[in-house]
Amino acid sequence: MKITVIGTGYVGLVTGACLAEQGNHVFCLDLNQEKIDILNAGGVPIYEPGLKEIIERNLAYGRLIFSTDVSAAVAYGDIQFIAVGTPPSEDGSADLSYVLEAARQIGRHMNRFKVVVNKSTVPVGTADKVTEVIAQELLNRSLPSENFSVISNPEFLKEGAAIEDFMRPDRIVIGSQANAAGFAAKEMMRQLYAPFNRHHERTYYMDVRSAELTKYAANAMLATRISFMNEIANLADVLGADIESVRQGIGSDTRIGYSFLYAGTGYGGSCFPKDVSALAKIAEHHGQELKLIKAVEEVNEYQKNILVKKIINRYGKDLAGKTFCLWGLAFKPNTDDMREAPSRVVIRNLLMRGAQIKAHDPVAMHEARLAINGDMSDCTELLEDLSFHEDPLDAAQGADALLIMTEWKSFRSPDFHTLKQALAAPVIFDGRNIYDPQLIIDQGFEYEGIGRKAFQEPSYLPELFILKNQIMNQASQIVSDAASGGLIQH
Repeated sequence: MKITVIGTGYVGLVTGACLAEQGNHVFCLDLNQEKIDILNAGGVPIYEPGLKEIIERNLAYGRLIFSTDVSAAVAYGDIQFIAVGTPPSEDGSADLSYVLEAARQIGRHMNRFKVVVNKSTVPVGTADKVTEVIAQELLNRSLPSENFSVISNPEFLKEGAAIEDFMRPDRIVIGSQANAAGFAAKEMMRQLYAPFNRHHERTYYMDVRSAELTKYAANAMLATRISFMNEIANLADVLGADIESVRQGIGSDTRIGYSFLYAGTGYGGSCFPKDVSALAKIAEHHGQELKLIKAVEEVNEYQKNILVKKIINRYGKDLAGKTFCLWGLAFKPNTDDMREAPSRVVIRNLLMRGAQIKAHDPVAMHEARLAINGDMSDCTELLEDLSFHEDPLDAAQGADALLIMTEWKSFRSPDFHTLKQALAAPVIFDGRNIYDPQLIIDQGFEYEGIGRKAFQEPSYLPELFILKNQIMNQASQIVSDAASGGLIQH
């Protein structure tokens, strides 16, 4: 099939590359000439494992086109994916200006039946607005206004695992309009996604508004689980419980499961913060208050500062003269995405308190520099106290403590002996609970996790072992006496 993808951001690029990998011919449109030049040269402007190889392969096969030519893009694809950004407005609602402009360009240039697919995360009712915009453009050109149909096909991609998620999806959600054009569009989408349903049907067909709400509801549920577990972890700190034991205890319930029950420094990225806020605004616009969703946001904002609170408890409010090594900048591993990353909150707060920071991330340092420079625009002089290091041990050299902000695999099993020698003081603040507390303490470190505690033998255990040995000795003596008296035979 011939496909057009409008927007070569995270969602658009993964969508276009993966559809080309299935044998479709895909035209990817973006108005950023610099980005298009990078893509045509075989480069990738974002970090996503496996994406570069797919793009290179399909460019070579001639199944991928990258261009800034709007009219050519609209003319090319029978299916037009809108995959542009929907950044949060000042009030937290989704900004639809890019989506509606894409729809406007489709209406201005289309010359035959088109299926227009909203791939961007958009508020409920956006399909109606896209329909209105395209219909008005067709009317302006004196063309039939029913010669297209709008589909809602939300993405469910995890950054760092997007290729796997697209190629082997848990579900494919298709929201279509209940008219003749909608039925034709639904059938075209069925054909497009047929290769993903060979083993079993993964597609859920529904009305457009239900599909739009499904995306927000899914992200809000996952964000809720994270914030819930962070609250329980903070309570575990106070009570002296271990959140990892609690996680295993509740996760074993099949009604709950283990996914998204890991405590840490809060969620970030391009989806959860934006979508949770937008869902609350959608409800507010319709006279509803989502109290639970607002609480999820509040807990997450609090949690982003949890390591700073632990550091203040350890060193005091004035951190002048202290140096902290920070491992991990991206909001999660296997991505360079710094949007809403908790590390940004921690870095700003520590710098504001006079600390020096030596930071390392395997892939996100370029994006981190850009993001943090923006965060510190009101106090740029403090950026002198922030340095970036390609080598994690170099970043640790002379630091008063190590902070773990992203759970990269390369951080999980460092040479603790070398790390201890590099640090000025053997202190670890584990913001992602990637280490076993007892293991770290046995290595001679002071450890502070999120709701974690080291297992310590109860004080009565030595007495218990003594009592056990006494009983065993007495039992052996009784058996020996009985044998010598002929009461038992060997």
